[in-house]
Amino acid sequence: MLLMISITLPQLLIFVGLVALLLTGAVAVFNKGQKNWLMSYLQNFTGFLFVFSGFVKAADPLGTAYKMEQYFTEFETTFEGTWMSFIAPMFPKLSEISITFSVAMVIFEIVLGIMLIMGTKRKLTSWLFFLLVAFFTFLTGFTYLTGYVPEGGNFFDFGSWGEYNKNNMKVTDCGCFGDFLKLEPKVSFLKDVFLLFPAIYFLFRWKEMHQLFTAKTRNIAMVGSSILLFIYCISNFQWDIPHIDFRPFNIGKDVATQRAAELDAMANVQIKSWVLKHNEDGRTMEVPNAQYMKEFQTYKADWKVVDNIQTEPTVKKTKLSDFEVMDLEGDDVTESFLEEEGYTFMIVAHKLKYNSEMATRVVQDTTFIIDTVMVFDTETKTETQQIVQSIANIAPSDQEYVKYNWDVDYIDKYNNVIKPLAEKAKEQGIKVKAIMGGADEGIVASFKEMTGLDIEYYKADDILLKTIVRSNPGVVLWKDGKIVYKWHYKKLPSFDTISADFMR
Repeated sequence: MLLMISITLPQLLIFVGLVALLLTGAVAVFNKGQKNWLMSYLQNFTGFLFVFSGFVKAADPLGTAYKMEQYFTEFETTFEGTWMSFIAPMFPKLSEISITFSVAMVIFEIVLGIMLIMGTKRKLTSWLFFLLVAFFTFLTGFTYLTGYVPEGGNFFDFGSWGEYNKNNMKVTDCGCFGDFLKLEPKVSFLKDVFLLFPAIYFLFRWKEMHQLFTAKTRNIAMVGSSILLFIYCISNFQWDIPHIDFRPFNIGKDVATQRAAELDAMANVQIKSWVLKHNEDGRTMEVPNAQYMKEFQTYKADWKVVDNIQTEPTVKKTKLSDFEVMDLEGDDVTESFLEEEGYTFMIVAHKLKYNSEMATRVVQDTTFIIDTVMVFDTETKTETQQIVQSIANIAPSDQEYVKYNWDVDYIDKYNNVIKPLAEKAKEQGIKVKAIMGGADEGIVASFKEMTGLDIEYYKADDILLKTIVRSNPGVVLWKDGKIVYKWHYKKLPSFDTISADFMR
């Protein structure tokens, strides 16, 4: 598994610009009839940008699917209660096929980039590029503008919009570059607005686009790349975990140390100033923290706090800060988990596959008679009163309970793949812990009955578990708070192999 180092957006755009220059130079050498070099450069710039942004998402199509689920959930909530409420039921259905949507969109984005660079079907490519950029602009614009919608408000209730507050946004990252590069929604929106200019330019000047190779070669490249990309995308979630890991829980990460550093840095963040809004005329102003604390009573009557400006933490916050493990009773056991010495296998299940229903079972209902008797003690010559309980009647009665119907294939994954590893690890004195999303004592009891997997069980946020490993179930090997390695259940080696290769 490879780990790529993330860069900033300006650095990425410089890199893309330099590659576009090289490609434009290649066009000058091999396509001497080309005269509109601005067009050629824009083709290469936008084309390579799409290929790159699509590739980092193709490395982790499940991540894009999870992001689309966030969008669909937010759209459903937004359209409910409006005159367009008839649209809302569509989004849960789209969530059910989010991975299909993700793979299709990623392939489309990369192939479109290749088509731009090669000049394939120029008019069609120009329109497809415009429509895709317009779609991205809508998504990022919606995400950014929700920052103006107050908590509990609806996006389409424009009269309720207030001051921009990034905490109001339900989707805080557009996912344009997957986990490789996180962009603030405003930056993402402006990026897409910028791309609308070449998109519109292509619509009107598509005949001036350069074309490389023959039409047959361009078509073969388009079809061939689509097939290869489909296989590549599927391999990164269906058969194995992503071979390139951009997430904070990557192999080799010292989660315990990094998490502690992030939490300490956030604890030391200072408030620099307060943003106040006048209660009557709506004016806003920024007041330094020292002045606000000193003159608090002065501002209290006519102004209300709408935001505060804080110092940047010395260590950038990542999802490592959100790492939290709880026992089945809801008590936080994160610190004890990260402080475990030696090796620990963590079985991750972000979603347990079952459905539940209320059922009735027959139990033996026992009725008791309680009476008091006087007992004479021959040694002390005294009488004492004792309570005696006797059975009066035993009769069958109906009792309601929650019945869990488990997905057979899902249980087989544990019985055939996970359980052999867990049992062998326990024999060797290695700790094995299962961390599940949405688990409780009743669910775990039923799960243990189905699998016979006698290990420690904990629960955590399902989104966090999805971030840790892209497999359900997945296996993570830890040592002293560090991630040693991760496996998709389909690629899980035997305990002996893991012991020889990773537990030296």
